[in-house]
Amino acid sequence: VSLAEFGGASVQPGSSLRLSCVVSGFTRSRYCLAWFRQAPGTERKAVASITNTNHARYEESVKGRFTISQDDSENTLYLQMDSLKAEDTAVYFCAADEQFDICSQLWRHDYNHWGQGTQVTVSS
Repeated sequence: VSLAEFGGASVQPGSSLRLSCVVSGFTRSRYCLAWFRQAPGTERKAVASITNTNHARYEESVKGRFTISQDDSENTLYLQMDSLKAEDTAVYFCAADEQFDICSQLWRHDYNHWGQGTQVTVSS
């Protein structure tokens, strides 16, 4: 299993950005995919998760601004980020796990599979 993130960039506050994560070799019918972020000096935290049935959950600070989605035909996970703020600056990681239930527990970060991360910087 491999995950590769794309789309990180430096943008101004209020801008939009879409991250992509190509997932390869993951063949489970029931699964959880998620986006995490980690700012310097902080722990990695979940931003959003989505199950194979497209049930999405969001961390409180991104609700209404971020949208997680997936394209099964392209094996790709997305994170649409709108109204970006300086505090959204972080390295963003995608993750995958065969445990369906982990999606409902955003505090968990014991996913089995991780990407290498992509930097998002929001600054004026």
